[in-house]
Amino acid sequence: MEEEHSGGVRRRWLVDVARWRPSPTQFQAAAALLPLHHRHAISRFVKEEDRKRALISRLLQYSLVHRVLGIPFHQIDICRTTEGKPYLKNGPPAFRNFNFNTSHQGDYVGIASELLCLVGLDIVCISKPQGETTVEFLKNFSSYLTDHEWNCIGHAAGSIEMLTEFYRYWCLKEAFVKAVGAGVGFGLHRLEFHHVEWSNISVYIDGIESRKWRFCLFKLDELHLASIAKGHPEDATHSFKTTLSDVVVEDEEFYAALEIPDETFTLQTAEQLTQL
Repeated sequence: MEEEHSGGVRRRWLVDVARWRPSPTQFQAAAALLPLHHRHAISRFVKEEDRKRALISRLLQYSLVHRVLGIPFHQIDICRTTEGKPYLKNGPPAFRNFNFNTSHQGDYVGIASELLCLVGLDIVCISKPQGETTVEFLKNFSSYLTDHEWNCIGHAAGSIEMLTEFYRYWCLKEAFVKAVGAGVGFGLHRLEFHHVEWSNISVYIDGIESRKWRFCLFKLDELHLASIAKGHPEDATHSFKTTLSDVVVEDEEFYAALEIPDETFTLQTAEQLTQL
């Protein structure tokens, strides 16, 4: 088991799935480490790339729990809330609010974990629209961002920078929604992000600034961005709260955990994730 403190439990892992080219036998061997219901879920994906992402996403969860908490693969029990957020059902009591979140898009699959704060992760791939202009593409999302956010996007220099600005806001919103355990019904327009050159990022929820959340953006490469959201357990959805041991947290302890600077991602390989 790795270190039993917040520093030891906090993880930021990333896998470049484009570099993993398993043979059918290697793929099946990796999938065999997971419970049967996960293998069935993975097999339902038609495209090979989607099956790879689904497998790596689940292996990241099991490997992280195994390496950080010391639970053998076959004893790990990962379930989902009614909104679909994964959580560890049989975690040691000493690890209180241990929670994690995964994301995958494009070439990358990632996971982030925290001991006390809620954590959400979102990865986006900045892709040029096909068959429509950038402005036409962005209009499809007009109801999801606020006037302030659209104004910032509109002032970007050129279509690529407009897309990049849009995806920054989008992945911040998604990271928050995933952190609290909300489903697709959460209104993204309720969130408004402010920043200074994309640092010191703050969020307004229903028009009120929240001091209980911190956000960080990462440039993974020229086409991929990632965002991490950290916040107070009391903001979790009801079903997610029932999986946490300590929703009521002393302010001093909470803010000490919240203000820990976020780290860059550590690259992992599929082979590392399958080491028992």
